[in-house]
Amino acid sequence: MILRAAEQPYDGAALLDFLVRRMVPGVEEYVDGVYRRSLPSGEVVELHPHPEGFEATHDVSGLLDLDAPAAEIAARIDLPGYDAGTRVPGCVSGEEIAVRAVLGQQISIQAAATHAGRLVEAVGEPLAAPSGAVTHRFPTLEAIAEAPDSAFAMPVTRRDTLRSLAGQPLDRLIELRGVGAWTQTYVNMRALKDRDAWLGTDLGVRHALHDGAVDAERWRPFRAYAVVHLWRSLG
Repeated sequence: MILRAAEQPYDGAALLDFLVRRMVPGVEEYVDGVYRRSLPSGEVVELHPHPEGFEATHDVSGLLDLDAPAAEIAARIDLPGYDAGTRVPGCVSGEEIAVRAVLGQQISIQAAATHAGRLVEAVGEPLAAPSGAVTHRFPTLEAIAEAPDSAFAMPVTRRDTLRSLAGQPLDRLIELRGVGAWTQTYVNMRALKDRDAWLGTDLGVRHALHDGAVDAERWRPFRAYAVVHLWRSLG
């Protein structure tokens, strides 16, 4: 493994917890403190938190938000208990995040991961060299578009939205039927590195704020870090 150093402070354990809570069967696993997942290349990356960042077998900096200006962000986010080491988890594939965002509409994290796992099993490409429970690549948008109806244990409208993702630019997903502001903003945050993405209508964010009015404008241009903090505050 190679150390991928981060701007300090850096809470790699919290970022890893975010990923582990959302693991997709067949694509990700967490065993003995090591997180593994398949990459679009068909390789498998291993990650382990390090006081200075992450030890990793591959360069997945886009997933780890290593270069965030931590001190500048912490000076802007005045939420109680905000940790300056907070990071916004990114991705290894923007297309994958688009699929997972659509799957996550108005259902639990666990249910979304289960639906994603079914798609992986149905149309994900098996790895040439599996690693433990990591056996497949996440399905491409083209594979999902051509998947049989039986691969989608969900409402027809959501199935149709997933099939419509292929060929649509990630920054214009909202033009598709079935994609609203929450889905587009989530993709902006995790796939397009929008550090100011604000999910004010998200149920978790609202719950963490006790459904109270909040002036999120004062957190610009780093509102995505407030979102991640609020989610984490729910435990």
